[in-house]
Amino acid sequence: MSQPSNPRERILLTAHDLFYRDGIRATGIDRVIAESGVAKATFYKYFPSKNDLIYEFLEYRHQYWMTWFVDALQRHGDEPKALTLAMAEWFANAGFRGCAFINSVAELGGTLPEVLEISRRHKQEMTETISKLLPPSRHRKQDAAALSLAVDGAIIRAQCDPEPDAALASLELIRKLLMATPK
Repeated sequence: MSQPSNPRERILLTAHDLFYRDGIRATGIDRVIAESGVAKATFYKYFPSKNDLIYEFLEYRHQYWMTWFVDALQRHGDEPKALTLAMAEWFANAGFRGCAFINSVAELGGTLPEVLEISRRHKQEMTETISKLLPPSRHRKQDAAALSLAVDGAIIRAQCDPEPDAALASLELIRKLLMATPK
């Protein structure tokens, strides 16, 4: 895939790949500049600081991941079981390195409150999307929050374990338990 000609987009996509793969703190601005093929002045024209780039990375990642997530859920039947199937698809991706938001909060949450804010919004939208999979009930919101938490746990487990089977089995068990609970 060729790089976009727009320098701002090139910087952002390069930062996205590097931040997600290698971590935000481990990725210096000079590396982003070199790998995006822009001049230092061009970089700073679009992103006056690394923090500005971090926020844009997280906003971009949110849109990118949520678009994928909604599409994956639809491809897998747009029902509660689709959640485990979508996660299995993501975990099988060779570039899987966990949740960019969980990773970013772990790296920067104590020093950049904006990272916490963006990450909370991301998790809220993920929970709302999960809620749409569930049958109507007075516990729908609570069930969606529980499944969202289970997804986060499965992501962390899959990130630490070379085989995501245990993470997926746990997520599926929680889903089944929630669906079997009388409403």
